[in-house]
Amino acid sequence: MLKKLTLLHSNDLHGDFMVEEVNEQLVGGVSMLSGYVDQVRREEPNVLYAIAGDMFRGSLIDSEYQGISTIEIMNLLGPDVVTIGNHEVDYGLSHLLFIEKCASFPIINANMYLTLNHRRLFDSHKIFEVDGMKILFIGILTEDVLAQTRQEKIIGSLVDVEDAAQEVTKICNAYQTEDIDFTVLLTHIGIESDKKLAARLSPETGVDIIIGGHSHTLLNEPVVVNNIPIVQAASGTDQIGRFDIWVDTDTNSIHSYEWQLISITPENCPKNEALENLILHYHKETELKYSRILTHFADVYTHPERNQETMLGKIFADAFGNTLGLDLMLVGSGSIREEKLGPIVAYKDLLRIFPFSDPIHRVHLTGAQLKHALKFICRDEAFTGDHTEYYQFSEGFYAEYSVEDHELLSLSIDGEEIPDDEILNVGMQDYHFMNMRYFLDLDPAEVEANGRSKVIASKAMDVVEEYFMDHPYIVGPEEDRMVIYRWGHA
Repeated sequence: MLKKLTLLHSNDLHGDFMVEEVNEQLVGGVSMLSGYVDQVRREEPNVLYAIAGDMFRGSLIDSEYQGISTIEIMNLLGPDVVTIGNHEVDYGLSHLLFIEKCASFPIINANMYLTLNHRRLFDSHKIFEVDGMKILFIGILTEDVLAQTRQEKIIGSLVDVEDAAQEVTKICNAYQTEDIDFTVLLTHIGIESDKKLAARLSPETGVDIIIGGHSHTLLNEPVVVNNIPIVQAASGTDQIGRFDIWVDTDTNSIHSYEWQLISITPENCPKNEALENLILHYHKETELKYSRILTHFADVYTHPERNQETMLGKIFADAFGNTLGLDLMLVGSGSIREEKLGPIVAYKDLLRIFPFSDPIHRVHLTGAQLKHALKFICRDEAFTGDHTEYYQFSEGFYAEYSVEDHELLSLSIDGEEIPDDEILNVGMQDYHFMNMRYFLDLDPAEVEANGRSKVIASKAMDVVEEYFMDHPYIVGPEEDRMVIYRWGHA
């Protein structure tokens, strides 16, 4: 028998609550997104709405209330099921477990567990009964993206895609007796890892589709691997993904489907007034508190891509490098959460674009270790769409790297070449310090042998705020710092 199932999906909302004006057109916002979801629920008989991680981080409203406001807003939005993203643990694991209790929707994750007894922290899956169909959702997040929990020694997680495939197979095997008609993997591991995961799944698991997140991928159509359609809905609330699926309940498989990315605009998305009022309440509270002006940029400066040097990235790196007396500051490109800033910079703008209050560590790296880390940062995956860590570098740094030859061609600081045995004072954010092995391919013990690391600023945000206030007019640095030669070199 054929039955229709409509699946709506979002990912990486990152506190994108407010409507924006783009080319004289109102776009996005949770109130219009909710209006569209409600409309589809009225028009179609069998509708489920899923969010594939990262509801948190990226907005002033979320940061001010540490995710509690986000959960209240999400409760009104009313997803049927949500999985964990890496930014869900930014406020600490214990806070996330508290927030879960505030949610009126199920949060699933198959692979975060207590290392003492391997007991899962969340339900691994959720089964919905819709029009006689049983729909299984499984939540997956690998350790490759779950860097924050490496600071929580009692918490473990799946290491890689291979482990994730085994966990999915185990859950599917355990619930075969439930006569599942349709199986959805709700992941937050990035599109490239989704492809690898799909390729490793046996047809016997019965996985029908993968709804993913983390890499913010904008698709025109599903990516199909191993007969499994894989989708994402980019990021934020400017769009929502929609599957219209005909399920063959006799064979427990897809008979046919249509997928589309729906733009969230007034033409097809009526506004949810109750949700709009709640968001405006939070917005007014934060606007009054954080509207003071910090500095004035000479222009609007941008951060369009995380795997390249950007004007905004250099400004933030200089704020730390110049203030803290470092030879070099490494600022994680992913820390800069919006694509542009200026020319007027208010405190609320800074909180939106750089919503992190973690400490800054000073470590001692040899020239050889820095060169090794730079080659690792610039490995092929950084330029092929994988969601790798990339860095912005402070004033005085200059390096050249050949992608074709996989070679660091030059490295200098303040015009001086760096010998392998020279010791450098290098700053990095706590998140990156705690994940030095994963992000820089450096052994923390070997780094510590060069000299004890030290917290030199307890709150990163304070450093940038003071720097902006002390520099009332900032001109973006024009000089190249990390020159990447894609084919050969000069």
